[in-house]
Amino acid sequence: MVAPELSKLNSSPMAKSPIRNKASSCFSDVFLYLGGALLAFLLIWSLWSYAGNFEPNVTDLNIKVGSDSRSCVKENPAVNLRYDPPDRTFYDDPELRYSIEQPVKDWDEKRKEWLKLHPSFAPGARDRVVMLTGSQSGPCKNPIGDHFLLRFFKNKVDYCRIHGYDIFYNNVLLHPKMNSFWAKLPTVKAAMLAHPEAEWIWWVDSDAMFTDMEYKLPLRRYDYKNHNLVVHGWAKLIYEAKSWTALNAGVFLIRNCQWSMDFMDTWAKMGPMGPEFQKWGQIQRSLFKDKLFPASDDQSALIYLLYKDKRLMDKIYLEGEYYFEGYWLEIVPTYDNITEMYTAIERGDGKLRRRHAEKVSEQYGAFREPHLKGAGNGKGSWRRPFITHFTGCQPCSGDHNKMYEGDSCWKGMVRALNFADNQVLRKYGFVHPDLLDSKTVVETPFDYPDEGPW
Repeated sequence: MVAPELSKLNSSPMAKSPIRNKASSCFSDVFLYLGGALLAFLLIWSLWSYAGNFEPNVTDLNIKVGSDSRSCVKENPAVNLRYDPPDRTFYDDPELRYSIEQPVKDWDEKRKEWLKLHPSFAPGARDRVVMLTGSQSGPCKNPIGDHFLLRFFKNKVDYCRIHGYDIFYNNVLLHPKMNSFWAKLPTVKAAMLAHPEAEWIWWVDSDAMFTDMEYKLPLRRYDYKNHNLVVHGWAKLIYEAKSWTALNAGVFLIRNCQWSMDFMDTWAKMGPMGPEFQKWGQIQRSLFKDKLFPASDDQSALIYLLYKDKRLMDKIYLEGEYYFEGYWLEIVPTYDNITEMYTAIERGDGKLRRRHAEKVSEQYGAFREPHLKGAGNGKGSWRRPFITHFTGCQPCSGDHNKMYEGDSCWKGMVRALNFADNQVLRKYGFVHPDLLDSKTVVETPFDYPDEGPW
């Protein structure tokens, strides 16, 4: 039944006529049709746009996992590796040459401009380091030489990973004449151009290894007086003894700046690419009476430059306060005593025994420093030597110095590699119990090395 009120309403003069209702219905259908067509168009357009930009920039996403806001990706990484603006830089100069023969001018300004165009690299640039090392392009003559080089390189990779440094391994001659010990200079020059974001380039010979994985370069020390080149050496041996071993050029740290570019131009001209290469060998040997071979070498050339121009000491830092590189023959026999001393420190300090992620290793190095104040540095110290350098061992050729008896070089390298590897493996829960046995490892118990009441 229809209620009386509704019956009256339908018969009133204000009630809608059937014709008006039909027209309204038509208009509604039109609008619905047009709206549906528009919606379909927008949907197709959106899908097409998405297909045209298929690869999203994941660093721009704010992804939430669960309900914990700490697991969100809230900002872009500190360094943007996918941003290189179209602005012209020194890389766009067709006259730019990476060769050691071609001088580079205005390098400080070019680096500064590049960093300005790549602002994500600017924070931390002052402390950014790129390590370089390398070897010959062919296989080693010594049957186990390639294995040793691989382990030496692994050691450097471990150190760089722990401290956040980049590393480049070169095994080709970047200048056909600059071979042997001179091959490092063309590599360093090319690395400076390839890494304008880095303040320091650090050359480490293939036969040198890190034996203190916690120690970090004291870069502020070299900033204090704006030193641009750091080598292990002693001024007294240069200016008084005039010795060929007054410094060691197998490990050096050089600032990525115009001064370094100019200095390497001068240094390299004393090598095989220079027109007076033979003459330089004679001059070096006449000055340094303990020099063993007649040809000009990079180490003798560097000592000669310092000897002839003492003003270079304002820019070149002779590091002798720690083992920036140390002679293996005096270091290897100390590993057992050092291990015992460090173990005793850890037994007395629970912070150092705590298991932790490898990424925070530097903090535990800082925790250890107060315990090492009495350890000293250099010869006779029970502090871990920073770098052990196997000069004269020639792991690739096998033609080691005749002064080293039997297999002392090979045993020394194995002990050093496992001594360093124990510092790395410890973060993964294992250690080598015997430094001469590379194959065997044991799992470290909880609270290692505190195995009982002491």
